[in-house]
Amino acid sequence: MTSINATDEGPDSEVFPDLTRDVIDRMKDAANPRLRAILSLVVGHLHTVVREAGITHDEWFQAIDFLTRAGKMCSDSRQELILLSDILGVSMLVDAIDHVGGSGLSESTVLGPFYAGRQRELAAGESILLREEEGEALEMRGHVTDAHGRPIVGALVEVWQTAPNQMYDVQDEDQPSGHLRASFRTDAAGAYRFRTIRPVSYPIPNDGPAGQLLAAMGRHPFRPAHIHFMISASGYRTLVTHLFLDGDKYLESDAVFGVKPSLIIRPKEIDGLSTVEYDFGLAEEQGAVRLQVEALRSGHKYA
Repeated sequence: MTSINATDEGPDSEVFPDLTRDVIDRMKDAANPRLRAILSLVVGHLHTVVREAGITHDEWFQAIDFLTRAGKMCSDSRQELILLSDILGVSMLVDAIDHVGGSGLSESTVLGPFYAGRQRELAAGESILLREEEGEALEMRGHVTDAHGRPIVGALVEVWQTAPNQMYDVQDEDQPSGHLRASFRTDAAGAYRFRTIRPVSYPIPNDGPAGQLLAAMGRHPFRPAHIHFMISASGYRTLVTHLFLDGDKYLESDAVFGVKPSLIIRPKEIDGLSTVEYDFGLAEEQGAVRLQVEALRSGHKYA
């Protein structure tokens, strides 16, 4: 049983310290030790925030209402909680902790809320457009290798991006489903190649709680122009990343903190066509990552 016994000890004493210890101690019989360890940290830090900020009943009810509204906005076509994770930098922090880096390996970044599952598989050099667009034509090409530069044959390269109207197909009922999305396989040299259009910067969905929080923090909702990649191959860790266009005015203030210098691309003209040549390096597979990716593809659409 907990009791309030700290408030009489002066203004600098900890409020209700027994409560925090009691909440954590009651998890001692949890079957999952990892869950117990994580929740112990969460409870400890959460209680510390409440104490240090002096959270009032009204403020806590506002927080509960905010999370309730965010949850109600989640569906098969929208994931508001991923947006919250992204704009608070949590997604990038988890990625940084869990990413396998090193020489010859590409840097990762957030999945984002618009992955819509595995798409049609096209031949090398085909276009990912399903209708004509006014954007500048762009060819993407390069190689997928291991950490030692050896080609990975048959790697699955999944790509997706926005249309010139700043919207993904899953946001825009006028776009054909699968527009500006596709999958490709690397050839015997580990090469991939496809045609698209120059991506544009765009705002993340800001008509819900995540957007309200951004506004309250005095931040804009924009992401710099980029193309998403998810690259997987048997025996290798799946790489989730973006390539960002050099010169975009939002590179230094990406709403989800996803930009890394190594992922900034500079198209050049080759045979009369704006072209990006970029090679990806994959790490050897670890643990249950592939199972997580397959569950993502088969069970959910994050849009």
